[in-house]
Amino acid sequence: MPGRPSVLHGRISARYVRGFGAAVVAVAALVTAANAGPARAAQPEPVRHVHGVSPQDLSARDGSTR
Repeated sequence: MPGRPSVLHGRISARYVRGFGAAVVAVAALVTAANAGPARAAQPEPVRHVHGVSPQDLSARDGSTR
């Protein structure tokens, strides 16, 4: 059959080689992503307070009434 890879002649179409290569890359990416752990912060940063702004000012900005 024309256009079909022939195993008898020992040649595989470049189309199938590219497909197989893409599948190998995809599996490698999935395995790498599955083995990667979650990122962690080196040190938790201290809470930074905004000086000069009261809680009442903040509630007035977002429209909430406390």
